[in-house]
Amino acid sequence: MAAKLRKGDKVVVLAGKDKGKQGEITQMLPSKGKAIVDGVNIAIRHQRQSQTSQGGRVPTAVPIDLSNLAIVDKNGKATRVGFRMDGDKKVRFAKTTGDVI
Repeated sequence: MAAKLRKGDKVVVLAGKDKGKQGEITQMLPSKGKAIVDGVNIAIRHQRQSQTSQGGRVPTAVPIDLSNLAIVDKNGKATRVGFRMDGDKKVRFAKTTGDVI
């Protein structure tokens, strides 16, 4: 099945502690059904000091489930993604506006 969300898409969080926040997908984890979104679902990880890096508390983006994300259309609202044939190519489109993503 084709992916409705891809790396580089601008998304909004639908549920959880970061509900309403927007960000860009920086990494997809399709085997787990999760994605890492820039600036969303930040957790503090403790890192040990080494010769090359300073230790301490490091904020890290943690994966968030794809079911809690929706793509943002040109109007800035959350929308569902559909597929259609555009000539001989399969393209994604926003269900709210009908625009090709």
